[in-house]
Amino acid sequence: MSAAKQGRLIVCPTPIGNLEDITLRALEALRSADVIACEDTRTTKVLLDRYEIKTPRMRYDEHVERRAAAQLIRRIIGGESVALVSDAGTPLVSDPGFVLVGLAISEGIEVDVLPGPSAVLVALLASGLPAERWSFVGFLPRKRGELLELLECDQTIVAFESPRRAAASLKLLAELDPERPAALCRELTKRFEEVQRGSAAELAERFAEAAPRGEVVLVIGAAQSGSADRAAAEAALRELVEAGAKTRAAATAVSRLTGISANELYRAVATPNS
Repeated sequence: MSAAKQGRLIVCPTPIGNLEDITLRALEALRSADVIACEDTRTTKVLLDRYEIKTPRMRYDEHVERRAAAQLIRRIIGGESVALVSDAGTPLVSDPGFVLVGLAISEGIEVDVLPGPSAVLVALLASGLPAERWSFVGFLPRKRGELLELLECDQTIVAFESPRRAAASLKLLAELDPERPAALCRELTKRFEEVQRGSAAELAERFAEAAPRGEVVLVIGAAQSGSADRAAAEAALRELVEAGAKTRAAATAVSRLTGISANELYRAVATPNS
């Protein structure tokens, strides 16, 4: 009597833009799987059609993740092979898949993770910023205080960003730490790929009039000694001035609390009405 077929889950990265950036192992996994779990079946169909792959597809996105994960686990236990893909790049990296992988591990199911494309790594290397120590933080926080805390990181920061919010995020970054080196990377590996490098202030000015289009990744340089403290002091001073305090007096008060030069703080935030 032959042994029962052993099912497995294959986490399968797909190209982030250029369809030729898929690996031979990924193509074989997609061809040999019994079903492909897709973030968007229409998006995945474009890739499958390019390589004449006929494997059935199943919807697996954030709206149906728990229900679909349970169904897929039953199929794997029954001996089927499931390939998990997202719309682009590596599943689970700000994309669905965590629930499915967690269930598979809890059930003792074999989980194969294939190497492949990632917008995070492409942007990090294209930014020209140090890559020895870095952190991926998903999407940048919207609140000033949370962003201030994030900017204290002594590693290069990589973050996804919506093109609709990129200009606002760069503006906030420029207000908090105008000299912080950064890079805005968009449409990576695609026809209109663009990497803009400069200080936070330079990038904020560059994109103030026209927001970037397409998929955006921001890379922010590590905090230098004292830069996050200075950014926090300047932010506090701006809040005091917006509340009605005189800039010079407020700068003196913040200086006493932080040890940062009152003149430097004043020059950083002074306005014509000060």
